[in-house]
Amino acid sequence: MHTRTLEGKVALVTGGSRGIGRAIAERFGADGATVALTYADNQAAAHEVVERIRKDGGTAFAVRAQLGRHGDAAHLWAAFDAQVGEHAPAGVDIIVNNAAIGRSPELTTLTEEEFDDLFAINVRAPFFIVKEGLKRLRDGGRIINISSGAAYLAMPEIMAYGATKGALDTFTRNLAQDLGQRGITVNSLAPGITDTDTNAGWLRGNPEAEAYAASLAALGRVGQPEDIADVAAFLASDDARWVTGRVVDATGGAGL
Repeated sequence: MHTRTLEGKVALVTGGSRGIGRAIAERFGADGATVALTYADNQAAAHEVVERIRKDGGTAFAVRAQLGRHGDAAHLWAAFDAQVGEHAPAGVDIIVNNAAIGRSPELTTLTEEEFDDLFAINVRAPFFIVKEGLKRLRDGGRIINISSGAAYLAMPEIMAYGATKGALDTFTRNLAQDLGQRGITVNSLAPGITDTDTNAGWLRGNPEAEAYAASLAALGRVGQPEDIADVAAFLASDDARWVTGRVVDATGGAGL
C-alpha cells in the first residue's frame, strides 16, 4: 500500500485516460490526491480510470477537454471548476501537462498542418493551461510537464515531436524562475520509449522492435507507464520541494 503522501491535494492530469497519464492519475489517487483527469474523446476509458481509482479508495473525476484549439484551456478549467467542489475544496495543487501527440512524421513527409497540430497540443495547450490555472494553483504547488528523451537525443525520424518537447523544457525553466517565490516547483519529466498505446503499433508483439527499444536503455528493458508515474509521484510530493526548473530523465539511461 502506498503512503498517502498527497493526502488533501487536488491534481489535474491532462490525457489521464490512457498510457502514462493513466498511470500517473492512478498513482496520485493511491497517494491520496483528488484527481481530475482530462480526456479528448474516449469517455468510456476516462470513466474506467475514475472507477479504478474510486474502487481502490481514492477520489477522481473526469473532464472532457479538446486541446489544440483557441480557448481550450479556458474551457478545460471551466469544466474543472464545475466539478471540483463536489469532491474537494476549489483550486488545484498539482498540474500535470501530459496530453500530447506522441509521435510525428519524418521531415520529408511532415505537412504544415501536422506541424501546427503538434505545437498546438504539445506546446500551446500547456502554456495556456498553466496561464489560466495560476489563479487556482495554490502556493507550494507543483507543475510537472511530461517531456521526452527526444528533446535532447537526436531522433531525426520524430524531430518535430522532439522540438515540441524542447519547447516544453524551455517553458519549464522559465516558469520555475517565475513561480519560485510562491514556493511552486516546476519540472519536466522525460520518459524514453515506453510501452503505451502510442507505441503499441510498432512495439508490441514485435520481438525485434522490443529488443531494439530495450537495447537503447542502460537498464536493458522497455519502460512501463508505472515507471514514469512513480517519478511523477516523487516530483508531486513534499520530498521534491527543493527540485525545480529541471528535466528529470526517466529513460532508463538512454543515450549514455
